[in-house]
Amino acid sequence: MKNLQKLILPLLIVLIAFIIYTLYFSGGSGLGSFDDFDPNNNAVKEIKVQVVPNQNINQQGGSFNFIVADKNGKTLQAFGSASLPQGIGEAETIILKGHVNQSGFCTHEVLAD
Repeated sequence: MKNLQKLILPLLIVLIAFIIYTLYFSGGSGLGSFDDFDPNNNAVKEIKVQVVPNQNINQQGGSFNFIVADKNGKTLQAFGSASLPQGIGEAETIILKGHVNQSGFCTHEVLAD
């Protein structure tokens, strides 16, 4: 019985650490939500979004704009002057770093997923 009591505390610590890791530190594979962004805050955050299929990615003079959707199906226009990764037109999901404002999603960096 004493051996069992000595194992309970370490097992609880390992279980709690595992739960914290899976809920907080793991990035997750799902799409993000635009509702997590405050339109009045210009803090740069990362979000995984879906590129809306069958639409053009407009690039002119070093700037771009295209439509993206979050996990709730909410669509916004992503725009900015960051460089776009190769093959973004064929990508299903991408990672955007930026913030939401009244015009859409102001993108500072675009990463291929």
